[in-house]
Amino acid sequence: MSTKISLGLVGARGHVGAELIRLVAAHPRFSLSFVSSRERAGQGLAEHEPTYAGDLRYVNLDAETAGRQGADAVVLALPNGMASPFVAALDDAAPATVVVDLSADYRFDAGWYYGLPELTRAAAAGATRISNPGCYATAMQLAIAPMRDALAGPVQCFGVSGYSGAGTGPSDKNDPEKLRDNLMPYALTGHVHEAEVTRQLGQAVEFMPHVAPHFRGITLTANLHLADAHTPDGVRQAYERQYGDEPLVRVVDPAPWVNRIAGRHHAEVGGFTLSADGRRLVVVCTLDNLLKGAATQALQNLNLAFGLPETMGIPA
Repeated sequence: MSTKISLGLVGARGHVGAELIRLVAAHPRFSLSFVSSRERAGQGLAEHEPTYAGDLRYVNLDAETAGRQGADAVVLALPNGMASPFVAALDDAAPATVVVDLSADYRFDAGWYYGLPELTRAAAAGATRISNPGCYATAMQLAIAPMRDALAGPVQCFGVSGYSGAGTGPSDKNDPEKLRDNLMPYALTGHVHEAEVTRQLGQAVEFMPHVAPHFRGITLTANLHLADAHTPDGVRQAYERQYGDEPLVRVVDPAPWVNRIAGRHHAEVGGFTLSADGRRLVVVCTLDNLLKGAATQALQNLNLAFGLPETMGIPA
């Protein structure tokens, strides 16, 4: 159990990369072998991440060089559309290396394991190519999954995220001045997470995302039309059956608040509200988009890939 598992990170400067570095630095089995960032190449990792106690420095690795590093696992924390050269290099030079991709690039590839453990861990065994779900997509699926067999039509999902979800590249969606006293809608139809959740659940989902002035955390309100009338107790029991034994999902009442989930590693699902006829259900899910929506989930998937306890290294 003392043998270290080497892990490389490509895209280490972003918010999610920083969170993953902190998690790995405290993990009893994983050890960082390289952290790649074009902007910080040559700088000491500890200068930016004080929780890391070693002398590792940021490097700027191209795809072929990253593929030859010999790490047991590589996490790709890159913007959408940039993962494929690294995947190709790893397929060629290190096919046994476990690859976790945090972008949307392989979420629709049947050859990759889609790693939302609470819903898909039965297919995790032996996976070496793992696509980490999107943050909003995780919240939507957790909100909908216990009732998916009861649905009568598309689910409408109204999402609000902190501006860290827009990444570190300057834009209107992560400009605190433009977001002050504001709620910014974007990509109101055809968002990639809409297609992602529809594919994974086998149910149509209509998604309307917004950015808010807070830094981190997602509130996802799902409106479910049901084929038959349900009772409050029956709904609550369905969610308890699905998540009662899950360490990183909590069923709560009343509706969860986003400021209580920031910096936490679990998701909260609750606020179950039925219409008078029992055929319309509203559910709220909150999670930290950088943690359970990204870095924490990646660590869950890494733990599963190496046969470790799923929550090893994840703070309670």
